[in-house]
Amino acid sequence: MIIRPETPADIDAITEITVAAFTDHPFSQQTEQFIVLALRAAGTLSLSLVAEDWGRVVGHVAFSPVRIAGQDPGWYGVGPVSVLPERQRQGIGQALLREGLRQLKAAGAKGCALVGPAEYYQRFGFRNIPELVYEGIPQEYFLVLPLGDEVPSGVVVFHEGFHATE
Repeated sequence: MIIRPETPADIDAITEITVAAFTDHPFSQQTEQFIVLALRAAGTLSLSLVAEDWGRVVGHVAFSPVRIAGQDPGWYGVGPVSVLPERQRQGIGQALLREGLRQLKAAGAKGCALVGPAEYYQRFGFRNIPELVYEGIPQEYFLVLPLGDEVPSGVVVFHEGFHATE
């Protein structure tokens, strides 16, 4: 398996993987594919990686800038992370996330934020920091990973593409 940046030829596969990955997800509104498309269309898909196995795209992760307290502090939102259902629980999502975090840190990113279960994302160093808030989401599901020494405080706002529904 290789992890590489998406290419235009991957877009349909990414959409299909994202739909499949979230079809039966208990906390999904089944709009994740629209989020990725909206971020790409807005030019705010800062890092988009695919996992390819034997020439087939089997997973995807997206990263886009977030604003904190109305500022651009060099932090990124993670998500969605999508893996084909038949390939889940094989380390593909972990590999995508680790490589994305590595690339962002190397590029000077200050941190990442996401919405998800702490029991999964803590293994990557994500944690809840009460000084950072994502309005409308229970605090225990909003997790951050500082990639530097400074941690800002305030309300975190993901790109408007995260509200896409079609």
